[in-house]
Amino acid sequence: MIDQELLTILRCPHCAPQGREGLLELVKECWLVCQECGRKYPIIDDIPYMLEEIGNRWSTTPAERLPVPPPRE
Repeated sequence: MIDQELLTILRCPHCAPQGREGLLELVKECWLVCQECGRKYPIIDDIPYMLEEIGNRWSTTPAERLPVPPPRE
């Protein structure tokens, strides 16, 4: 489980460098979903994998279809 304080700090690595807010939402207790671009980042062993390439892989998957637990990359 990701700490709520950490969640308020983390930003989407795709959106934030472009000057957008890049707020992330915790989904299914193991995914971070960008509220702007829809990229999805898995949390595995309490570590968020915030690489843009990973977010790109899951960007077209609807949040309700994300696997739990996330696959290991």
